[in-house]
Amino acid sequence: MELKDKVLLALDEIRPFLAADGGDIALVDIVEGKIVKVQLQGACAGCSVNQMTLKSGVEMTIKKHAPEIEEVINLDN
Repeated sequence: MELKDKVLLALDEIRPFLAADGGDIALVDIVEGKIVKVQLQGACAGCSVNQMTLKSGVEMTIKKHAPEIEEVINLDN
């Protein structure tokens, strides 16, 4: 499975939790096969807890599917 497919699979796993709060997440880029750039959308974009959500939930889930990923970065809208 391609790295991008693994990351997208992880985002699909996270999406229902974000959707429950009126948000979404999009993959922006994968840099050098180890840094994932995502963008929180909808209600999650301006949420003050999104950095905590990103680090704990999103990064953990992505690393579960793609252990080679070292960091997840959220690009602000």
